[in-house]
Amino acid sequence: MKIQCDLCPKRCIISPGESGDCRIRVNIDGRLHAVTYGYPCALHVDPIEKKPLFHFLPGTKAFSIATAGCNLHCRNCQNWEISQSAPVDVPAYKAPPSKIVESALKHNCETVAYTYTDPSAFYEYTLDTSKLIKKENRKNIIVSAGYFNPVPLRRLCRYIDGANIDLKFIHDKYYREICGGTLKPVLDVLQILVEEGVHLEVTNLVIPTLNDNSRDIKKLCSWIFNNLGKNIPLHFSRFYPQYKMKNLPPTSISILKRALNIAKDAGLEYVYIGNVIGEKWESTFCPNCGRLLIEREGYYIKKNVVKYGCCPYCGYSIYGVWS
Repeated sequence: MKIQCDLCPKRCIISPGESGDCRIRVNIDGRLHAVTYGYPCALHVDPIEKKPLFHFLPGTKAFSIATAGCNLHCRNCQNWEISQSAPVDVPAYKAPPSKIVESALKHNCETVAYTYTDPSAFYEYTLDTSKLIKKENRKNIIVSAGYFNPVPLRRLCRYIDGANIDLKFIHDKYYREICGGTLKPVLDVLQILVEEGVHLEVTNLVIPTLNDNSRDIKKLCSWIFNNLGKNIPLHFSRFYPQYKMKNLPPTSISILKRALNIAKDAGLEYVYIGNVIGEKWESTFCPNCGRLLIEREGYYIKKNVVKYGCCPYCGYSIYGVWS
């Protein structure tokens, strides 16, 4: 018989022997099976800054995992070789949740990151692994496009400490045309994460001719300010031609700097430019006194003077999770 999957807003109705749109959940004998469970296609030790998370245990390491498949189909996906492939077509490791915990501890990682493709697709694997990680007094983070349904997301929030959510566009039209999804569920996910007390940072990939105009950038920043808060870090990421969008040029530095200034004018306290080498806007400054707090070069920390979550110069509370 057919089964409906309730993990993401697509709510796929899956016939026997078939998979949902993510290609992970398969209807086998009337039950849904996550066929990538315990079989990651990527295992890496990353700096936490690579996620990017700039206000979450800076300078520490994250044990990063992913499986094949994704519930969105972004035309610009940088990990399309694994996200847009069926699990059977991607080499994988055998690594049940207990093995991930063992590896994270072995490599002295403070955090396990569910990333690269999307933990909303390999949900069960993320949930079970995160439960075990919490027992070891380590932390869990998700790097996601935020295409979850509320009930499974809230269940996951019991074990997730941090998240970077890719808010791709502020218009539903582009979500449908570029990603094969819709906007509202992503906005709902961002608000739920704040409600649940999960540390949140937001990334917006600035794509030439699509979402690089001042009007849309201002609308996105105003939404974040009004619905999430002025202290939620926002990362404007530079687009490079990828996958099915090789016809567009890389984002110009001037556009990224304009986006940063718009975000600052909208009242956001922590705004960054990513995928750009050597820019000072990878570093964290105190929103109150303007002093340099965390100096970054690429993914690496050159200086960090935040003390007990505060600016040491003026005492201003700095949003984040600090060691």
